[in-house]
Amino acid sequence: MTTVYFIRHAHSIYSKDELNRPLSEKGFLDAHNITQQLKQIDIHAIYSSPYKRAIQTIEDIANLKGLSIKTIDALKERALGIIQDNNFQQAVQKVWDNPELSFEGGESNKTAQQRAIDAFLYILDCQMDKQIVIGTHGNILTLILNYFDNNIGYEFWKDLQMPAIIKCCFQNNKMIHISLLY
Repeated sequence: MTTVYFIRHAHSIYSKDELNRPLSEKGFLDAHNITQQLKQIDIHAIYSSPYKRAIQTIEDIANLKGLSIKTIDALKERALGIIQDNNFQQAVQKVWDNPELSFEGGESNKTAQQRAIDAFLYILDCQMDKQIVIGTHGNILTLILNYFDNNIGYEFWKDLQMPAIIKCCFQNNKMIHISLLY
């Protein structure tokens, strides 16, 4: 069995520069709490989105465990695109209601999910029977989990805190357990 601790990043300082958006002061405090939650767990590998806020959320646990963070571009947050008259939450709901829908310059749920799942299944193959951490984002995390359980969707995303730890157990590339730890 492979155990994955998905870590949704902590609060960040808003900027249009998605790649380099850093954690806020509150985000750094919450990242410390994430480390405290995981410090007793034997972690074998750590992966992350390349976005700074995802990396910063898990870098203390990486340092504590003496592990490097392997960034994977396909784990980055989904590009929603230009949402025009919709607010962010309305736009997210629309793409969940229609998985093929994409706004200008953005990805559909279907496209973003396939990108992330290809990377995630590769990680599962490489880390079979290990315990791993993945630093990620709310939307792409929900899309990954939705691949394994189609009951996980918009409402899950809407209720997901920032940061969050979702523990999932996988056997033969099937999710056999999911729980919210933080």
